[in-house]
Order: sequence, then structure tokens, then C-alpha cells
Amino acid sequence: MHKAGFVNIVGKPNAGKSTLLNQLMGEKLAIVTQKAQTTRHRIFGIYNEDDLQIVFSDTPGVLDPKYGLQEKMMDFVKDSLQDADVFLFIVDVTDKAEPSEFLIDKLNKIPVPVLLLLNKVDQTDQAGLEKLVEDWHNRIPKAEILPISALNAFNTEIILPKIKSLLPESPPYYDKDQYTDKPERFFVNEAIREKILLNYEKEIPYSVEVVTEQFKEKEGIIFIDSIIYVERDTQKGIIIGHKGEAIKKVGTEARVDLEKFFSKKIHLNLFVKVKKDWRKNDRDLKNFGYR
Repeated sequence: MHKAGFVNIVGKPNAGKSTLLNQLMGEKLAIVTQKAQTTRHRIFGIYNEDDLQIVFSDTPGVLDPKYGLQEKMMDFVKDSLQDADVFLFIVDVTDKAEPSEFLIDKLNKIPVPVLLLLNKVDQTDQAGLEKLVEDWHNRIPKAEILPISALNAFNTEIILPKIKSLLPESPPYYDKDQYTDKPERFFVNEAIREKILLNYEKEIPYSVEVVTEQFKEKEGIIFIDSIIYVERDTQKGIIIGHKGEAIKKVGTEARVDLEKFFSKKIHLNLFVKVKKDWRKNDRDLKNFGYR
């Protein structure tokens, strides 16, 4: 008997969705930072065992969109609410803001199992946790609630067996040697964007998109040319930095991660170009992969 299905990970920004995906996959597929809106695309991670295939779907955090890019990000979230066999709804126990009524309403109406994961439980006490369990049981009565810490791998080992028990019998949806739906260039773009999120402040990381124009392997070395797009000339100067030091740091850090990811030596060239107000331009967003 073989089981297979789609397990979609949803939640607010910074809840720990991408950290959990990487933990469950045993490999870093999704970039992770402390900044909100780190995840912009829907990413599939394909987990395989002899008698099992789980297609995990990581999504952007649910937010109230303010401009075109955020609207496209929310489209990925809405798509993910249509096609799951199981939902993993991640809640950050340290988040004091109001919960997402949009997600609560959707998950109550969807006729598939929901595992509600109270994440970062190492940052609360027993009384606080018990109160959260009670509150969330009232909000989504059908959900099974599990306290976890995705970052510290606390209680995460019970998630895969739970999912397996809930999935239908089915042949695999993807080849058993496939671990994601994304091409190699996507992971190059994301590795570079992660380093920009980590190394720059304020609006700069959110004004950046990365496009890899060349990805060629020759004699065991992968040669990569990537363009960092920004919205204004002033941002270009900030990205490059004094005597090119800032962009050199980004390139060095990204190369280290990419060599680990591809298990190959990487030769990485970075360029910076201005594409004015691309986050609000439908044509630019489509060209960047935000349909």
C-alpha cells in the first residue's frame, strides 16, 4: 500500500512555516530570516519513503496586501487553500496580534484534516500554553493541536507519522528521486535574496528581486550570473556599498550556501540594475514569475 498527498503549510508571516518545511525535509529548501515576507513564492518540498510521498507546500504569510507584489503573494496563499489533503496551520505563540480571521474561516470550512502547530513553545510557560490550546480549540474545533518548536526540532518528529495516518492511498505524484518542483535557478535567486534580507535594513530587502541569467556547469564548476533588481538609483548605490564591499559580502555568503546546496564549486557574478517601481507593475511581476 502506497500513500501520497499534498500537505500545505499556512500561517501568518514569521510563524515558522519555512523553518518547519526545512526541518521536515531534512534539507534547506526555503530561505529563512527574522524578517516578515521572506517567502514570496509557493515552494513544493517532496518527501519520499518507500511507501509514502508527501508533497509539502510552503506559502507566503497571510497579510493584507498593500501593492502588486503582495497581491500576487496572497494569490499563492489562496491557491494553496484549494488543493490540500492535509493542512499544517502554524501559529507563533509569541504573536500578540489578532489571529488571521481569513485563515480561521477558510480552515473551518475546508473538509480536510488540520494539524494546528503551536510553534515556538520554548518561549512560553505551561499556563500560557494551556490557555492557547483552549483558545485555538474554540476557534478551530476540528483541528488537532500540537505544541512544537520548529527551530529546535521539539516535537517535530511526531508530525510525519500524523500526516502519514491522514493521507489517502495513492501512487506518487512525482518521481521518487525528485525533492522539489523548483528549477536550480530559483534556489540561486533565493540564496542571494536571503543574504540581502540578512545584510540590509529598512525597505531595501523588500525592493529587491533576483534573476539568474546564466547557470552553466563546466569541468565541475557552476558558473552563475545573477542580476539584483532594485526600484530606485539610490537603492542601487546602497546594494553595491562603498567600493563594492556590500555586494561582495552578499556574493561571498551566497556562494558558500550554494556550494553546500549543489555540492559543487560555484563561480558567482552579481550585477545590480534598476527597474523602477517593479513591485507595482503587472508586466514586471509576471516576468519575475508572479503570475
